[in-house]
Amino acid sequence: MAQELNLSNLKPASPRTDRKRVGRGPGSGKGRYSGRGIKGQKSRAGSHKMRAGFEGGQMPIYMRLGKQRGPYSKDAMPIGPHRTFMAAINVRDLDRFDAGAEVTPQLLAEAGLIRNPKTEVKILGHGDLSKKLSVSAHGFSATARDKIEGAGGSVTALKDPKVKRRRKKGASPARASAAAEAAPAEEPEAEAPAEPEE
Repeated sequence: MAQELNLSNLKPASPRTDRKRVGRGPGSGKGRYSGRGIKGQKSRAGSHKMRAGFEGGQMPIYMRLGKQRGPYSKDAMPIGPHRTFMAAINVRDLDRFDAGAEVTPQLLAEAGLIRNPKTEVKILGHGDLSKKLSVSAHGFSATARDKIEGAGGSVTALKDPKVKRRRKKGASPARASAAAEAAPAEEPEAEAPAEPEE
């Protein structure tokens, strides 16, 4: 039979844990410095509320790194606020549209393939396509372009493709021109005077 509940037998469902009382004498184990040690930043009040990335006042890493090249450039993958995200759509996802349809980012957003019609879209070549479609996107892989055109469709790029500059092997043109200017011009050899005949 269950015991009748009253104030004499009332107790919490889980055992109660006493809070840690610091600064109550050396005999308590948490006296004098209250478990924080002697001096230093972490012994001060508010020291555990530092913002993310704070390095104690020294130059933080996000300011020490160069921003002009590498992953922080505007053409890099999504790092930083200046990057525009590009959504990837495979040709197998385009097979859900009716034959002869004109597939645009707006139509992809209505079909739920992308969230925002203003997002840049790149068509990739995974899967098969069996319908003739007119696809407009910001980028196409070579495989996707071949599969769409192989099914009788057409592709329209909404963004000019990037042209990678190929650096010539050897010295750069600026260094070559500087070396040519620095080299002294060769003077033609003077002809020896003819000896008089006796």
